[in-house]
Amino acid sequence: MVLVKSRKMKNILCLASVLSLLFAGISLSGCKGDKAEKAKRHENTLVLAREYIEQDEYQRALGLLEDLLIQNPDDIDARELRDLALQKQKESREAGLAAQAGNNSGNSGIDSLGQSMAALQAMQTEALAAQNRLNQQRAQNEADAVDRREAQAEALAERQAAARAEEERKKAQAEEMARKSREVQEQMRAVSELTGQGREALKRGDLAAAETAFQGALGKMPPGESRFDAETRAEIADAYYELAASRPGTPEAGEALNRASAYAHAAVERDKTQAQPHYTLGKIARDLRQWDNAVAELKEALRLEGGNYLYAVELGKAYFNTRNYAGAIEAFETAVRLNPQSESAWYNLGGAYRLSGRQNEALTAYRKAIGVKSDYAVAHREVGRILAARGDNAGAVESFNRALLYAPGDVASLREMGAAQSAAGDYTAAESSFNRALAAAPDDERTNYNMALVKIALNKFAEAGEFARKAIAADASKAVNHYTLGLACESAGNEDEAIMAYAKSASLDPKYVRPRINLGKIYIANGLPNQALDLLLQASRAEPASFEVNNNLGAAYAKMEDWAKSVECYEKALTAEPNNATARLNLARAYVGGANLSKARDVYRELLRIVPNNGDALFELGKTYASLGDAVQAKQQLEDLIKRNPDYPGKAEAERILGGL
Repeated sequence: MVLVKSRKMKNILCLASVLSLLFAGISLSGCKGDKAEKAKRHENTLVLAREYIEQDEYQRALGLLEDLLIQNPDDIDARELRDLALQKQKESREAGLAAQAGNNSGNSGIDSLGQSMAALQAMQTEALAAQNRLNQQRAQNEADAVDRREAQAEALAERQAAARAEEERKKAQAEEMARKSREVQEQMRAVSELTGQGREALKRGDLAAAETAFQGALGKMPPGESRFDAETRAEIADAYYELAASRPGTPEAGEALNRASAYAHAAVERDKTQAQPHYTLGKIARDLRQWDNAVAELKEALRLEGGNYLYAVELGKAYFNTRNYAGAIEAFETAVRLNPQSESAWYNLGGAYRLSGRQNEALTAYRKAIGVKSDYAVAHREVGRILAARGDNAGAVESFNRALLYAPGDVASLREMGAAQSAAGDYTAAESSFNRALAAAPDDERTNYNMALVKIALNKFAEAGEFARKAIAADASKAVNHYTLGLACESAGNEDEAIMAYAKSASLDPKYVRPRINLGKIYIANGLPNQALDLLLQASRAEPASFEVNNNLGAAYAKMEDWAKSVECYEKALTAEPNNATARLNLARAYVGGANLSKARDVYRELLRIVPNNGDALFELGKTYASLGDAVQAKQQLEDLIKRNPDYPGKAEAERILGGL
C-alpha cells in the first residue's frame, strides 16, 4: 500500500512540474459585464468564427455560432455565418469522399490482411460518421421544417390579406370607373383586361408575353388618368414581384425583380399618394437585405395607408433587422392594434420586446400569439425560454413540452427543456431529454456538455466522462468542456486524467477559477501545498471574495503551517458564508495551530451555537479547554460529546482525556 501511495505521489509531482510550465505567463484580468464589452465579445466571436471557416475548422466555427444563437436566436450575422459554415463543411466532406474514391480506384490489387482490416475499419468509421451526419441533417431538417411551417403560415396570411386588399382596390377602381365617361370606362376596361392577361402570362412563366400585354395596357391608358396609371403600374410591379418571390435564385427571378422595381418607381412618379408601389419596393429591398431602403419604403407605405397591418408588420421586421428595436416595437404594436388576430405580428412583437429587455411584455405578446394560434410551436418555445431565464423551470418545461407536441423534431426545445429539467434538479428527466436530442444530433457540443453534467449529478461518472470527451471533440477550445471532463474523472477516481483536464481548462481561460480551485484541492490532499498555492493565488486575483478560493487558500497555508495567513483566508471565507460550519472549524484549528487558544475557544463556541451537535467542535473545544487549564469546561464538553455522539471516532481519546482531568 505504501508503494502504491508513493507511486501516486510521484505521478502527481511529475504532473505538477509539467503544469507549472503550462501556467507560466498566465495573467488575470478583471471581468467586465457592461454592454460595450458584450458587444465587443460578440464581434470578436464572429471574427473568430470567420477565421475558423477560412481555415476549414468548421466544427469550431459552428460551436461558437451556436452559442451566439442560443443567447439570441434572432442574431442574423451569426445565422448567416452558421449557414455558410454548414455549406462549406458539406462541400469539404463531399470533396474528401471524392478524393478517397479516386485513391481507392488505383489500389484494386491490394489484398493483404492488414490492409483489408484497415479498409474495413475505415469503412466502419465512415459509415458511423455518415450516420451521424445523417442524424444531424435530419435534426436540421426537422428544425427547418418547423421554421418553414411557420413561414408558410405567415406567407399564407400575408397572401390572404393581400388578396383582400386587392379586392378592395379593384372595388374602389370599379367605383371610380363607374363615375367616368363611357369612353374612358371602355379604355380603363381594356387596360385592366390586358393587365390581367399579363398576370396570367407571368403565372405561366412567360415573361415575354406578359411584358407585351403590360405594354399594350399602358398604350391604351386614357389621358389625364394619372391615378389609374399609377395603380396599373403598381399592379404590374406586384405581379413581377410575386413571380420573383416564387422562383428565388433563378434568372427569371432576377429579371422579374428588376422589372418590378422599375414599374413601382414609375407608379410613384405618376401618383405619390399610392401606398402599394412603396410596399412592393420595400419588399424588394427586404429581399435584397437593403434594410435602410426597406425601412424608408415601408414607412412611407404605412404613412399613406395607415390601416394596412401588413405594412406595419413588414416595417417592424425591417426595423428589427437594423437592430432598431424601439422602431420595431412601435410598428408591431401598430400591426396588432390593426389586426389583433395576426399571430405572426404578436410573435414578432414578442421578439422585439425580448431584445429590448422588456421580458414581461415579451411573454404577454408570445402568449397572445398562442391565443390566436394554439399550435404555434416556436411561440411556445419562446415562452419556455423566458420562463427558464426567470427560474420558473416547471413552467418552462411545460412550454417546451407544448412546443414539442406540435413540432416533435424541434431539437432546440429538447435541449432547452433538458436544461430546465436539470436546473430544477430533475436529472432523470433531463437525461431523457438530452438522450432524445443526441439521437437527432449526436455530435452537438452543447448537448454533450449538458449531458455530462447530468450524468455527474446522477453519479454516472464514467458515462459523464464519455460525454465530456464528445463535447471536447466537437469544440476543444472551450475551457468549460475540459473542466467538466476533469470533474467526471476526479469523481470516478481517475485523478491523473482529472489533473490534466483541469490544467488544460485553466490554460484556455486565465479568468476561469473552477479548475484552479479543484487542482488546488487535489494538490493539498496529496501534500503539495506550494503547487496548490500558486493556483489558488491566481484564482484569488480573479475572485478575491470567493468562499471556495479563500477556504482552500486557508487549507494550503495550514499545510505550510503559516497560521497567520491561514486565519486571514478562513476569515475571508466566512465573510462570504458566515454560517459555513467547515470554514469555521478550519478557522478554529488554524488558531490552535498558531497557539492562539483563547481565539480558538471562541470560534468553537460560535460554531456550536450554529451547529450544536458538531462532534469535532465538541471534541476539539474540550481539548482546547484542557490546554487552557479549565478542567471544568473541558470535562463538560467531552462528556457532552460522548452523550450526544456515542459512536464518535475519537471517543477513546476523549475518555482518556477525561480520565486525566
